[in-house]
Amino acid sequence: MNVGGALTLPEVFLQRARGQPEAVALRGPQETLTYSQLAHRVSRLAGALRAMGLKRGDRIAAWSENRLEYVELELAAAWLGLIVACLNWRLSAQEQRHCIQLVSPSACFVSPRYAAALAALEMQLPNVRTFGADFDGWRDAAAPIEPDAKVQPEDGLVILYTSGTTGLPKGALVSQRAMLARAMVFAADYGIGGEDAFIAWSPLFHMAATDHSLATLLLGGEVVVCDGLDLPRICETLRRRPVGWLLAMPGMVDTLAHALENAGGPLQRVRMVGAMADLVPPTEIARLSGLVKAPYLNTFGSTETGLPPASGSLLPAGERPTSMSKRQSSWCLLKLVDDQDREVEDGRPGEMAMRGPTLFSGYWGNDAANAQAFRGGWFHMGDVFVRRPDGRLDFVDRLKYLIKSGGENIYPAEIERVLLSHPSVHDAAIVRRADARWGEIPVAFIVMRDGTALDADAMLAFCRERLASYKLPREFRVIAAKDLPRNSTGKILRHELEKRL
Repeated sequence: MNVGGALTLPEVFLQRARGQPEAVALRGPQETLTYSQLAHRVSRLAGALRAMGLKRGDRIAAWSENRLEYVELELAAAWLGLIVACLNWRLSAQEQRHCIQLVSPSACFVSPRYAAALAALEMQLPNVRTFGADFDGWRDAAAPIEPDAKVQPEDGLVILYTSGTTGLPKGALVSQRAMLARAMVFAADYGIGGEDAFIAWSPLFHMAATDHSLATLLLGGEVVVCDGLDLPRICETLRRRPVGWLLAMPGMVDTLAHALENAGGPLQRVRMVGAMADLVPPTEIARLSGLVKAPYLNTFGSTETGLPPASGSLLPAGERPTSMSKRQSSWCLLKLVDDQDREVEDGRPGEMAMRGPTLFSGYWGNDAANAQAFRGGWFHMGDVFVRRPDGRLDFVDRLKYLIKSGGENIYPAEIERVLLSHPSVHDAAIVRRADARWGEIPVAFIVMRDGTALDADAMLAFCRERLASYKLPREFRVIAAKDLPRNSTGKILRHELEKRL
């Protein structure tokens, strides 16, 4: 077999480290590492992991807030072909136990903040290490090693747990090949390079932070590691140096915009801001993008795919968007299919299916889910879109969350877009409720703008002008923004809202 085309993540990272040894690679609250310092640490950490007896393909669990050691661990795992299972610290004990048992880790790394929670699970785990001074001493006592020559691009790198609204999380295995390809998409589609910093404030167990942190290091930039939404550090970084992608999740756009309005001082250049524009009120998109003078990234990707397949459009800075249509990303193929996996014509809704090098390798230990998701040689995303004749793609909704009312299929996102276009509505979510006559009916939860009261009749009239009669919400409920249940990516948990009914 010709292996001349093989390329692994450590090879690319070391090339960066040798070419710019004194450039800043990681910046934490208390410590800054240059590329040469980071490479030296990672080589010692890889030596310590090998001394544990870990071998290529073994899993190591990480339960921690964002720390420099977390990124070091992911790089050291790549050195040896190990796989980091990135545990979601927001999960319940039952869910966390499932995620650990799923991957059978050969070692576990935990921060002091979560050490007690790990111990409370009462699991017999091998090689448990706690980040901090003891970890530093253990790592620094090891002899540095070179990357294992046997490591291949298809070797797994991280397992990221999907945030489904029902059932237990699935572990999505992302290979070194996929992570390299995701870095290439950042460079090709958005022009991000070594002069750009990335502020890693969202959890490293989430694809946005892990993908772009590693991509930034592969491209030669600086990763600013934050312990959550550290608004003063975010604002300081934006004043200090150019940023490629200022990540902003639904649910925190207003908070970030308020902080920037009160930060003082000019900001450096930002290439783009935001994510998942469909889930953000248009007025907030205009506000935040106008503040940083950068277009808003109109994404559609997933843990399994990275930013592709439909994150190719940018919304103009400072403008209230009138359309959330997507554009296909580069370096991927996509099609829309019906329930028989036949490609649909333009104008008809179909499930999005994707192929491309950024794609994950499958769900860990879940053959049934893989057979369903990868049928026919395409990854089926479970999201319904309509393609326009000019190639633009309009998101309809998740395939699995439909409201079936009187024989009609209702997609909640369609109603939510109408509600979010109302000047008095700050946020909105549609859920289904059982109904004796229609089977199911839509119910709206609405967050009103400050000082605005809900006029249900006027709101219904507003919807009636824009929606078919069977899609109209049968009830409007006002809810506080803080009470909208969201997952780690900012998506509203509809099933949690259903319980309130």
